[in-house]
Amino acid sequence: MRAGGEAPHQVLGRLRFLLQCSECFRRARALPAALCYVPREVQYKICKDPAAANAAAAAARSLLSVWDSPGPARGGKRAARATIEVRKGGCLRATGEEYCNGAGLWVKLSKEHLEECRCSHELDEGWLLARRFGEGGDKLVPVEPAEKIQWQHQTFGVDYKPAASWEQVVDLTYSMRLGEKPRPIEQDEAAVRKFRSVPPAWSYEHDMELGRFLYDHSERSPQGRDCIKEHIYSVEVSSQADDYKACHLTDNQTETFWESNGSVGQHWVRLNMKKGTIVKKLWLTLNVQIDSYIPRRVAVYGGAPNSLQHLRTVLINESSYQDVCILRDMKSYLPVLEIRILECRDQGYDVRLRGIKIKSFWEWELNLNADMFQPEQLVRYPLLEGMDADVLYRRAVLIQRFVQLLDSVLWYLIPVSEESIGTFNVLRSMKPFLLLSKQGPALITQCLQSSESSPPSSMPKLYINRQLARDHRARPQLDPSGKNTVFTQVYESLAYSEKIKQPLDYRWPRNYIQWWECNFTMEGIVDNGGGFRDSLSDISEELCPSSGDVPVPLPFFVRTPNQGNSSSDSRDMYVPNPSCKDFAKYEWIGQLMGAALRSKEILVLSLPGLVWKQLAGEEVIWSKDFAAVDAELVKLLEVLEGVDREAFDFMFGRELTYTTVRSDQRVVELIPNGSSTVVRYEDRKDFIRLVQRARLEESKEQVAALRAGLLRVVPQAVLDLLTWQQLERKVCGNPELTVDDVKAFITFEDLNSNDPRIRTFLEALSNFTSEDLSRFLKFVTGRSRLPVQILVYPDRTGQLDVMPQASTCSCTLYLPNYSSAQACEELLRYAVYNCVSIDTDTDEPTGLEVAVDSPELWRHFVQ
Repeated sequence: MRAGGEAPHQVLGRLRFLLQCSECFRRARALPAALCYVPREVQYKICKDPAAANAAAAAARSLLSVWDSPGPARGGKRAARATIEVRKGGCLRATGEEYCNGAGLWVKLSKEHLEECRCSHELDEGWLLARRFGEGGDKLVPVEPAEKIQWQHQTFGVDYKPAASWEQVVDLTYSMRLGEKPRPIEQDEAAVRKFRSVPPAWSYEHDMELGRFLYDHSERSPQGRDCIKEHIYSVEVSSQADDYKACHLTDNQTETFWESNGSVGQHWVRLNMKKGTIVKKLWLTLNVQIDSYIPRRVAVYGGAPNSLQHLRTVLINESSYQDVCILRDMKSYLPVLEIRILECRDQGYDVRLRGIKIKSFWEWELNLNADMFQPEQLVRYPLLEGMDADVLYRRAVLIQRFVQLLDSVLWYLIPVSEESIGTFNVLRSMKPFLLLSKQGPALITQCLQSSESSPPSSMPKLYINRQLARDHRARPQLDPSGKNTVFTQVYESLAYSEKIKQPLDYRWPRNYIQWWECNFTMEGIVDNGGGFRDSLSDISEELCPSSGDVPVPLPFFVRTPNQGNSSSDSRDMYVPNPSCKDFAKYEWIGQLMGAALRSKEILVLSLPGLVWKQLAGEEVIWSKDFAAVDAELVKLLEVLEGVDREAFDFMFGRELTYTTVRSDQRVVELIPNGSSTVVRYEDRKDFIRLVQRARLEESKEQVAALRAGLLRVVPQAVLDLLTWQQLERKVCGNPELTVDDVKAFITFEDLNSNDPRIRTFLEALSNFTSEDLSRFLKFVTGRSRLPVQILVYPDRTGQLDVMPQASTCSCTLYLPNYSSAQACEELLRYAVYNCVSIDTDTDEPTGLEVAVDSPELWRHFVQ
């Protein structure tokens, strides 16, 4: 889809408007009135619930409860203050102000509106529940009364349409157009003032944090719950064969299935959904044992039981043998979903399905509402803690409107073609809100796909000696060039290979999963992907060691000053070495970062936001971003700026000169002869600016080389669309691991769900720290971060309490029997920390065996 069909004058007007909004966000000023527009009056009619009984639907009147403020959220018990009556076919006048909480969408009535409805209670204002979440019932729908439309046509012409929404007001205010403009409906001054009011002490950082909150609480984070149990009331089927009943569709067992027993074309599965459920994805899990039992064509219907509507027909690909998505992105609650099997493969009569899967949410979870901002939900967002929920809700509504408008013009802002010279720099301050964009991910995918190249006909074969690399890691000072590291061995081997063959451009399709083949000297391995992933992990570890107690084997990155500061909360970061001028290798690192972004692989680089922001083209903020590099310097300069003359003389005397120490521990002069020039009290602010500039730009050349390499692989438009957090996540994977995160990527094969080995294994894994989990991932997959799929098969040896085995090429763990969860935990943890070489990938199916460096420890665990 290209933008939204907007006319050129609309696009230009919206761009002007977005720039103005962006400046208001940055300076924490009141946002433009057009973004905050609320009509003074809206007319509603009652839309009867189609699922209601006929008698109720035919009622001549409706009684509506009125609250003095938006009523209780779901489960609340506060009683309504009054009741008003609306006759059948009549309309109800209300203000345009709306409010959403867990109960539903509310509309506000003024005192004039309440008197018009003959409300017997003396209320200055009242609130009606226009749409109830999760419980069905009647709805209030905004309408234009017939007499008003007739008057407008007579006065202004048949084509006249007044501006009644905030989008229309934006276009009317900021777009240039010929002829007479429509007039906006008078705004609700009080509601607009609420929107435009900037909360006390509010800043741009608060808006960014609020945007991150909205992203984290959106439907993209499904909480890992059992949607079938939570959202499906019951499952019915058209027919069933003996022993293959409907219950097998939801038992989550790999060896069971439902089989129909009826006439061709008459097979169906009916899902009765709980009230308030919104389905985002629905899958069929196929039974692949016999082709003629596999569905070829299915149709999905939904709605009330007696009035199902066709939603979608799906032709299932002949090559599909796993989960098939047959429905996605429903916008409203459907009481019944019916899956009709229209045709089977090979003209089969009956159908077999292993199961159904569903991703679904409650309706109130998918709508921005004030109940999202409860104190317990704000713990991870310190800037938002303690703030009034209504204030956060109104600000979130404005951010949502801003992003909606940004989405409408995003396709015009980002040039898909690499030949275009357009950039997104003019709107850089909008990037934090791109997390919430619905158009952004599709545009990123299109940019990446349109710039793909064909994979090479044969991958380079590299000979790597990891024993030499381990020796170098132990004593890197003996060879500062790092020629024996895995990094240098791979780099030089590829450079030699590219002299003979075409150079690698790393722009391959996402499903091209192996960039080179590794032959590890003195290690028996056939590299089907595991050795390659191991080499990437080794390169990551050499560039940015995960332990702070080991020397850095390569000169490209140095530890930040914070690594020696026990009070810092970011002590594991590295920055590009300002003294290293090997820009060709920095470019190659950038290329590897781009290749990781394009593929399913990861390159773990522990870089602070300061570096990622520069790579993504975002603005750097000294107080926030450099604190992750040198928090003590940030605090010192803050003190220096606010100190009085007496304290300045006492603290520094004549010892403070125009010099600073870079991250590589080298002293540099800030001005000519800076080391011999004393900083005077009245010049301290100039000194502070010079220090900030020198430190922020200390790795400028190295970051530029990294970015140049990145841009050789990834189009500029993709970096324009990604926030720095998204860029880091796409290159490095998820930085923090929890047990639930890892569990979400584990699939158990040939193990029943009630197998005690599964329970023992998961209990053992629950005691793993984030570092343990990272090591576990590397042990099984050769990677240390998510996302990566893990398969767990039962160990076939039958031995008790032995070391687990794994195959990194297939990302498979072979799980033995354990006498207790504690035994499993101890043996598994030892394995993941002490497995350093792939010894027997050539022997199927044993896969990866543990290389034990301490026989005494081995004997301790197996006893």
